[in-house]
Amino acid sequence: MKPRILSMVMVGLTLLATIGHADAESYRDQRVAIAAVEEVDLERYQGRWFEIARFPFFFERDCFAVTADYRLRDDGTLSVLNQCAKGSVSGSIKSARGVAWPVAGGKLKVSFVPIPFVKKWIAGDYWILSLDPDYSIAVIGSPKGKTGWILARQPHVTDAERAQALATLRQFGYDTTQLIFTEH
Repeated sequence: MKPRILSMVMVGLTLLATIGHADAESYRDQRVAIAAVEEVDLERYQGRWFEIARFPFFFERDCFAVTADYRLRDDGTLSVLNQCAKGSVSGSIKSARGVAWPVAGGKLKVSFVPIPFVKKWIAGDYWILSLDPDYSIAVIGSPKGKTGWILARQPHVTDAERAQALATLRQFGYDTTQLIFTEH
């Protein structure tokens, strides 16, 4: 009986660590309709993305030089490796490994926390709201509006690219004054 109780405690702690941000502020007016792009070629989406901007998120506190690496796996899912430098651009590297899987079109689920013994994942919404035709810039959000990112293949974007990405977020009800622009 004791191993089962320990397992339940571990699952509970894992859940708390993952959803600890559940009460986080929503950065999006949820009365505004939100939509993901209709189609994403995951093979073209894979690779390194640089975070240009983000809404405050518990995992990324005090993060600089943030990157996300996606690799297509044989089963159609993506392995995810998020990394950031803590405290400054030259700080120590913090990383998190996870998995993402397509739900429909530009809607994916992403998780960094497996539930032990049941082979399932606690997952969040990762909706690609905008994606340049050449897969160079992506705008990511979620229906609840507690997360959102501007990602690019390079660590910097032009003023016009930045303005377009901000316009996309505003179109879907995001308060872009809350964004943190990432230093690389």
